[in-house]
Amino acid sequence: MQGFHQIHPDELENICRLFSKDWALITAGNEQTVNTMVGGWGYAGYMWKKPVISCMIRPQRHTYHIVEENDRLSLCFLPDGYREALQLCGKESGRDMDKFAAAGLTPAFREGVPYVAESRLVVFCRKIYVDDLKKECFVDKEPLRYYEAGDFHRVYTCEVEGIFVRD
Repeated sequence: MQGFHQIHPDELENICRLFSKDWALITAGNEQTVNTMVGGWGYAGYMWKKPVISCMIRPQRHTYHIVEENDRLSLCFLPDGYREALQLCGKESGRDMDKFAAAGLTPAFREGVPYVAESRLVVFCRKIYVDDLKKECFVDKEPLRYYEAGDFHRVYTCEVEGIFVRD
């Protein structure tokens, strides 16, 4: 990846801020079918002797089916000045448009895994555990207000395969 250097997972900046303030672009697919969507909910840590990061996707999202069909994905974080592009990628569906073109973004690939070329930070991931949030498992019922339609997120826990920061 020209213009990027790799960092160790221990060097990753504040993951809470990355998801809550910067928003991730969950990007998946292949050369024929690639899509990206905003992911504002996620977490990272260390499990099974591996650095992991988890992201969530609702089943009605177009990216959900693409992530289901692929073992690898990327979480891309854009530099300042891309808020409108992020908003478009969070509101519009890749079923209806080429979100990359509409948002002024460029799909790129590293070892077959798509990412957003304009990113300042890219986390390449390999799915290792997948499960759906379940209503009966919520100890605190307050978060259920986000699921009035019953469309619980699928949680993808992924091994961090590489983290790249723009030079």
